[in-house]
Amino acid sequence: MKKLAAFFCLLPFFSCFSPERNCEDFRTGTYEFESFINGELLTSRFIRNDSIEIEQFMGKTDTSSVRWINDCEYILKNINPDGMAEEKPIHIKILTTSKEGYTFEYGQVGNPRKEKGKVRKVSGN
Repeated sequence: MKKLAAFFCLLPFFSCFSPERNCEDFRTGTYEFESFINGELLTSRFIRNDSIEIEQFMGKTDTSSVRWINDCEYILKNINPDGMAEEKPIHIKILTTSKEGYTFEYGQVGNPRKEKGKVRKVSGN
């Protein structure tokens, strides 16, 4: 009985924890995203304002429109897609934030498969 009472006393502390999400701090700025592709660590750098994101990756520059769904979620749509794979919009959901950057979940709109990543803020508001 004492264990059960202790459990119920501690339950509010675990159920009330919510990660920091100051998503508005990351609407604009310059960011870096690192990912492993074919066993190699590659860095992508992008600049985002409220409605456009310009990404530089492996010597290529892509421009996407940004449509915010709410404070922590947005849709990226490539403005000049190179093939059908780049035509599909990407849904981004910011999961947690810190002073240095944020963690996020992303995937093609309509596809249940999601990946996770971490972005570091280089400069900006």
